[in-house]
Amino acid sequence: MVLIKRNVKLFFRDKTAVFFSLLAVLIIIGLYAVFLGDVMLKDPDMAKLPNAKMIMYEWLFAGLLTVTSVTASMGAFSIMVEDKSKKIIRDFNCAPISGAKITFGYIGSAFVVGTLVTTFTLLLAEIFIVMQGGELLSPFNLLKTFLLLLLSVLASSALVTFLVGIFKTQSQFSGASTIIGTLIGFITGIYLPVGNLPDYAQVAVKCFPLSHSAALFRGLLMDDSIDNAFAGAGFFVHRFKIVDSTHLSTHDLAAIIKYDTESVGF
Repeated sequence: MVLIKRNVKLFFRDKTAVFFSLLAVLIIIGLYAVFLGDVMLKDPDMAKLPNAKMIMYEWLFAGLLTVTSVTASMGAFSIMVEDKSKKIIRDFNCAPISGAKITFGYIGSAFVVGTLVTTFTLLLAEIFIVMQGGELLSPFNLLKTFLLLLLSVLASSALVTFLVGIFKTQSQFSGASTIIGTLIGFITGIYLPVGNLPDYAQVAVKCFPLSHSAALFRGLLMDDSIDNAFAGAGFFVHRFKIVDSTHLSTHDLAAIIKYDTESVGF
């Protein structure tokens, strides 16, 4: 716990590290504000929906929650890379503490940082949606979203641990963070719906747990909006088949829905 507390304090003390851990999120929001949002809303099928803009916002924020869980967790690991580059890790190795506890201290701090930053992102997303005329998540869906958030951050922290372990300098870490921050937007279907990618690219994306995490977030955040969008349809829309949203294209987002009344489940 002492190492976790130490690493968390060092991370939030470094404003530059906090900024760069959120850089990918800021870039995605900027791209949507400039042109990606208009491209999505101009899709013929999306244009037919009465709340197309709200669906787009929720699609975006679901992806951002996944992106933040990765970038914030990875940003926290900058402390480990800095300890290596400054030889501070040698002091830890000489101390009466096992290597497993040292490693757990880095993973634990990444989990704490990732949870705090991603939860803050969720709160901002909910506030923005309400300001745009949407509704807050129901208490039950909010609880499920938070539990999924914890699982997503835990998975991200575990995956990033193996990657960051090979870096010895801050320059190596910064370069990898930039690449991952760019790729994560495609993996989560934010820059381009995965269904629009070639088949081989879709298969590759589905190999990453993050794509499924984004799909589950969308299932929770978009549930009410999808029901409202098709409320006047001549059939009962039980649930948008968002569990398979790793396959969805822009057209599928508006057109593919589940017609039967049996629960899809997660």
